[in-house]
Amino acid sequence: MRRGIAATALVASLALAATACGGDDSGSDSSGPVTITWWDTSNATNEAPTYQALVKEFEAANKDVKVKYVNVPFDQAQNKFDTAAGSKGAPDILRSEVGWTPAFAKKSFFLPLDGTEALAEQDKFKSNLLEQAKYEGKTYGVPFVTDTLALVYNKALFEKAGITEAPKTWDDLKKAAATIKGKTGVDGYWGSTQAYYAQSFLYGEGTDTVDAGAKKITVNSPEAKKAYGTWLSLFDGKGLHKADTTADAYAHIQDAFVNGKVAAIVQGPWEITNFYKGSAFKDKSNLGIATVPAGSSGKAGAPTGGHNLSVYAGSDEAHQKAALKFVKFMTSAKSQETIALKNSTLPTRDDAYTAQVKADPGIAGYQGVLSAAQPRPALPEYSSLWGPLDTELPKIARGKVSLDKGLSTAETSIAKLVPDFSK
Repeated sequence: MRRGIAATALVASLALAATACGGDDSGSDSSGPVTITWWDTSNATNEAPTYQALVKEFEAANKDVKVKYVNVPFDQAQNKFDTAAGSKGAPDILRSEVGWTPAFAKKSFFLPLDGTEALAEQDKFKSNLLEQAKYEGKTYGVPFVTDTLALVYNKALFEKAGITEAPKTWDDLKKAAATIKGKTGVDGYWGSTQAYYAQSFLYGEGTDTVDAGAKKITVNSPEAKKAYGTWLSLFDGKGLHKADTTADAYAHIQDAFVNGKVAAIVQGPWEITNFYKGSAFKDKSNLGIATVPAGSSGKAGAPTGGHNLSVYAGSDEAHQKAALKFVKFMTSAKSQETIALKNSTLPTRDDAYTAQVKADPGIAGYQGVLSAAQPRPALPEYSSLWGPLDTELPKIARGKVSLDKGLSTAETSIAKLVPDFSK
């Protein structure tokens, strides 16, 4: 996923209403090929060209289908699709962030894919990713790319400080940061104030924003307070960079890391190609990748992200049939291998992790931490729950409000998003 942070696609405003087909494409007739529309939400510069090349490859092998490719900026796509689907003008296929999938399935915007051509090779996909594509027992997306967060670090700086392995706990990270600062003069760690990046601290205390099974809001529980207390402590101390709450914080942290000005950050694989563009990682082998440190519970993990390919339920039978064929092609082992090699993204099926793919140390490293990734619950509102925290966490980090006050305010806001949940 791009969480609205890597969604800086330099794309001009799109006339989406004109390009959406929704099963009513006047460019298709019974005597010619069916034209389907695909809204791709990937980065227009780094990723989209690979997908566009695969579209041409698919069309060359399937003369009865034409694909109208539209790149929609990630941070606009959810609302645009919601509006288009509600008015029967949606594209036949959407590259849906995993958090959107249950939300759109709940609204009956997505076609159930169980038993269709798109899921003919279901057993090849990682089971936890398929679970994340389900809502009320049915599968509404085919896993396309996956991601999670990891502790990424500069091996050379760690070695210069005499640190031979990645920190296993947050306390270990604090000690390592102080040592790195003392030995190299460089900050050892720079954390993010974004809620998605703080999620691992919750997992480290065995909790989450909500307990979906019990229908209970847990963001203000003792365990969550402990988790966010640890998160807050990593902005203050020797070798720990102070919190950046500016609009450009993501870019500041990323730039500092890739150019060797900070030794470690928590980041996702969507930045692999950008890591290698930095002066610190001209030698790709200098990039260290480890599981996000564990909390006091001994648990370590990060949220599972990524995207599914989903088919619009409002398209007619001919468009759905063509869309299912296209989804199968794009999620095949061959296509996923191509995407991984070109875009340095993580495949969702084991048979796409070929020797050539794993030769990229970034992909190999992130593959190694996927086992610690924690799938999101099939709760349509789940992704929206980070919104209140994205408002309150920067205030807490700046010292504008106390941890207790900030979490209490977030709890109140979250209660409005899931009104049937108890506190």
